[in-house]
Amino acid sequence: MFIQTEQTPNPATLKFLPGRAVMPSGTADFPSRDSAGRSPLANRLFGVDGVRGVFLGSDFITVTKDGEADWHAMKPAVLGALMEHFTSGEAAIGDSDVAAEAEAEDDEVTAQIKELIDTRVRPAVAQDGGDIIFHKFEDGVVYLHMQGSCSGCPSSTATLKAGIENMLRHYVPEVLEVRPVL
Repeated sequence: MFIQTEQTPNPATLKFLPGRAVMPSGTADFPSRDSAGRSPLANRLFGVDGVRGVFLGSDFITVTKDGEADWHAMKPAVLGALMEHFTSGEAAIGDSDVAAEAEAEDDEVTAQIKELIDTRVRPAVAQDGGDIIFHKFEDGVVYLHMQGSCSGCPSSTATLKAGIENMLRHYVPEVLEVRPVL
Protein backbone atom coordinates (compact mmCIF):
# COMPACT_ATOMS: atom_id res chain seq x y z
CA MET A 1 0.00 0.00 0.00
CA PHE A 2 1.28 3.43 -0.96
CA ILE A 3 0.06 6.49 0.97
CA GLN A 4 0.74 9.88 -0.58
CA THR A 5 1.14 13.01 1.49
CA GLU A 6 0.40 16.60 0.56
CA GLN A 7 1.13 19.91 2.20
CA THR A 8 -1.88 22.03 3.16
CA PRO A 9 -2.11 25.81 3.57
CA ASN A 10 -1.98 25.13 7.32
CA PRO A 11 1.67 24.35 8.25
CA ALA A 12 0.51 22.36 11.30
CA THR A 13 -1.52 19.97 9.12
CA LEU A 14 -0.58 17.31 6.54
CA LYS A 15 -3.00 15.57 4.18
CA PHE A 16 -2.62 11.80 3.72
CA LEU A 17 -4.09 10.07 0.64
CA PRO A 18 -4.34 6.28 1.08
CA GLY A 19 -5.66 5.68 -2.45
CA ARG A 20 -8.93 4.22 -1.17
CA ALA A 21 -12.15 5.36 0.46
CA VAL A 22 -11.78 6.53 4.05
CA MET A 23 -15.36 7.58 4.86
CA PRO A 24 -18.30 6.01 3.02
CA SER A 25 -20.19 9.31 3.27
CA GLY A 26 -19.66 12.64 4.95
CA THR A 27 -16.69 13.67 7.04
CA ALA A 28 -15.62 13.29 10.67
CA ASP A 29 -13.67 15.81 12.71
CA PHE A 30 -11.76 14.83 15.85
CA PRO A 31 -10.21 18.03 17.24
CA SER A 32 -8.83 16.24 20.31
CA ARG A 33 -7.99 12.78 21.65
CA ASP A 34 -11.13 12.86 23.82
CA SER A 35 -13.33 13.34 20.75
CA ALA A 36 -12.05 10.21 18.95
CA GLY A 37 -14.89 8.15 20.40
CA ARG A 38 -15.12 4.74 18.83
CA SER A 39 -13.14 5.58 15.70
CA PRO A 40 -10.38 2.98 15.41
CA LEU A 41 -8.53 5.13 12.86
CA ALA A 42 -8.63 8.33 14.92
CA ASN A 43 -7.60 6.46 18.08
CA ARG A 44 -4.60 4.92 16.28
CA LEU A 45 -3.51 8.33 15.02
CA PHE A 46 -3.88 9.93 18.44
CA GLY A 47 -1.52 7.22 19.68
CA VAL A 48 1.28 8.96 17.75
CA ASP A 49 3.15 11.50 19.88
CA GLY A 50 2.43 15.05 18.76
CA VAL A 51 -0.94 14.45 17.06
CA ARG A 52 -3.39 17.16 18.12
CA GLY A 53 -6.28 16.65 15.65
CA VAL A 54 -7.59 14.22 13.03
CA PHE A 55 -10.03 14.88 10.20
CA LEU A 56 -11.45 12.13 7.98
CA GLY A 57 -12.65 12.96 4.47
CA SER A 58 -14.06 10.76 1.74
CA ASP A 59 -10.64 9.71 0.43
CA PHE A 60 -8.16 11.51 2.68
CA ILE A 61 -7.07 12.01 6.27
CA THR A 62 -5.63 15.23 7.63
CA VAL A 63 -3.53 15.16 10.76
CA THR A 64 -2.76 18.28 12.79
CA LYS A 65 0.30 18.34 15.00
CA ASP A 66 1.09 20.13 18.24
CA GLY A 67 3.08 23.33 17.83
CA GLU A 68 6.29 21.82 19.19
CA ALA A 69 6.13 18.58 17.19
CA ASP A 70 8.24 18.06 14.06
CA TRP A 71 6.73 16.55 10.89
CA HIS A 72 10.08 15.00 9.98
CA ALA A 73 9.94 12.88 13.14
CA MET A 74 6.16 12.33 13.16
CA LYS A 75 5.44 11.46 9.54
CA PRO A 76 6.82 7.88 9.61
CA ALA A 77 4.79 7.09 12.76
CA VAL A 78 1.60 8.54 11.21
CA LEU A 79 2.17 6.55 8.02
CA GLY A 80 2.72 3.42 10.13
CA ALA A 81 -0.54 3.98 12.03
CA LEU A 82 -2.40 4.48 8.74
CA MET A 83 -0.90 1.32 7.21
CA GLU A 84 -1.77 -0.66 10.33
CA HIS A 85 -5.35 0.58 10.21
CA PHE A 86 -5.96 -0.08 6.51
CA THR A 87 -4.41 -3.56 6.63
CA SER A 88 -6.58 -4.44 9.68
CA GLY A 89 -9.78 -4.12 7.65
CA GLU A 90 -11.49 -2.10 10.39
CA ALA A 91 -13.87 0.71 9.51
CA ALA A 92 -12.58 4.25 9.99
CA ILE A 93 -15.46 5.06 12.30
CA GLY A 94 -18.02 3.04 14.24
CA ASP A 95 -21.63 3.07 13.04
CA SER A 96 -22.88 4.66 16.25
CA ASP A 97 -20.57 7.63 15.71
CA VAL A 98 -22.05 8.52 12.34
CA ALA A 99 -24.74 10.97 13.30
CA ALA A 100 -27.74 11.03 11.01
CA GLU A 101 -28.74 14.67 10.83
CA ALA A 102 -32.44 15.29 10.58
CA GLU A 103 -32.85 17.79 7.79
CA ALA A 104 -35.40 20.43 8.59
CA GLU A 105 -37.06 22.23 5.72
CA ASP A 106 -34.86 25.22 4.82
CA ASP A 107 -36.20 28.52 3.57
CA GLU A 108 -35.25 29.50 0.02
CA VAL A 109 -32.29 31.71 1.01
CA THR A 110 -30.78 29.09 3.36
CA ALA A 111 -31.21 26.39 0.71
CA GLN A 112 -29.42 28.57 -1.84
CA ILE A 113 -26.55 29.27 0.60
CA LYS A 114 -26.16 25.55 1.40
CA GLU A 115 -26.17 24.63 -2.29
CA LEU A 116 -23.43 27.17 -3.08
CA ILE A 117 -21.32 25.95 -0.16
CA ASP A 118 -21.78 22.29 -1.15
CA THR A 119 -21.11 22.77 -4.87
CA ARG A 120 -18.51 25.56 -4.96
CA VAL A 121 -16.79 25.82 -1.59
CA ARG A 122 -16.56 22.34 -0.08
CA PRO A 123 -14.87 20.68 -3.09
CA ALA A 124 -12.17 23.37 -3.16
CA VAL A 125 -11.62 23.20 0.59
CA ALA A 126 -11.43 19.39 0.48
CA GLN A 127 -8.46 19.69 -1.90
CA ASP A 128 -6.63 21.40 0.96
CA GLY A 129 -7.60 18.68 3.45
CA GLY A 130 -10.48 20.41 5.18
CA ASP A 131 -14.20 20.98 5.18
CA ILE A 132 -16.61 23.81 5.85
CA ILE A 133 -19.93 23.05 7.48
CA PHE A 134 -22.95 25.35 7.34
CA HIS A 135 -24.10 26.17 10.86
CA LYS A 136 -26.87 28.75 10.39
CA PHE A 137 -28.05 31.87 8.57
CA GLU A 138 -29.34 34.60 10.86
CA ASP A 139 -29.89 38.35 10.36
CA GLY A 140 -27.86 38.42 7.16
CA VAL A 141 -24.92 36.54 8.70
CA VAL A 142 -23.82 33.08 7.54
CA TYR A 143 -22.10 31.07 10.29
CA LEU A 144 -19.67 28.40 9.08
CA HIS A 145 -17.62 25.82 10.98
CA MET A 146 -14.16 25.10 9.57
CA GLN A 147 -12.73 21.61 10.03
CA GLY A 148 -9.59 19.66 9.21
CA SER A 149 -6.70 21.69 7.85
CA CYS A 150 -8.96 24.77 7.68
CA SER A 151 -9.37 24.87 11.45
CA GLY A 152 -6.64 27.11 12.80
CA CYS A 153 -5.15 27.77 9.37
CA PRO A 154 -3.48 31.19 9.10
CA SER A 155 -5.31 31.87 5.81
CA SER A 156 -8.76 30.73 7.01
CA THR A 157 -9.93 34.28 7.77
CA ALA A 158 -8.96 35.40 4.28
CA THR A 159 -10.74 32.36 2.82
CA LEU A 160 -13.90 33.23 4.74
CA LYS A 161 -13.89 36.96 4.07
CA ALA A 162 -12.30 37.39 0.65
CA GLY A 163 -13.47 34.14 -0.90
CA ILE A 164 -16.63 32.70 0.58
CA GLU A 165 -18.23 35.95 1.78
CA ASN A 166 -17.72 37.70 -1.57
CA MET A 167 -19.09 34.73 -3.51
CA LEU A 168 -22.16 34.35 -1.28
CA ARG A 169 -22.88 38.10 -1.35
CA HIS A 170 -22.67 38.04 -5.15
CA TYR A 171 -25.19 35.21 -5.57
CA VAL A 172 -27.38 35.79 -2.49
CA PRO A 173 -28.06 39.50 -1.84
CA GLU A 174 -29.50 38.70 1.61
CA VAL A 175 -26.02 37.68 2.81
CA LEU A 176 -24.25 40.57 4.52
CA GLU A 177 -21.37 38.77 6.25
CA VAL A 178 -19.74 35.38 6.91
CA ARG A 179 -18.45 34.48 10.37
CA PRO A 180 -16.63 31.41 11.70
CA VAL A 181 -18.15 29.23 14.40
CA LEU A 182 -15.45 28.13 16.84
